[in-house]
Amino acid sequence: RCKLQAYGGGVVQAGGSLRLSCKAPRMILSTFSSGDMAWYRQAPGNQRELVASLPSRGSPNYVDSVAGRFTVSRDNGQRKVYLQMNSLKPEDTAVYFCNAKVSYGEFWGKGTQVTVSS
Repeated sequence: RCKLQAYGGGVVQAGGSLRLSCKAPRMILSTFSSGDMAWYRQAPGNQRELVASLPSRGSPNYVDSVAGRFTVSRDNGQRKVYLQMNSLKPEDTAVYFCNAKVSYGEFWGKGTQVTVSS
């Protein structure tokens, strides 16, 4: 069974940076490499929203509110996907989740809390 592990959240002041990581240590390398990865977030009282996606082939996509500030990347050899978050704003405060869509299903990692103080 696939298990995604997300980490790297924390408390940061506005304008600061954080790097989130997500790994899938039990996923077969070829499956990970061909899967589409994404980061979502959910703030209190809000629905979960797609923040950034990175298909196995193609360019990353970002929600408008983070474009130019966030960068999604992946290391297939390490079975990891990253979210570099710069120029953080208080409105970026949320629980962040990694998501994997692979040949045999869709999987979510446990969220990691990001809190941006003003």
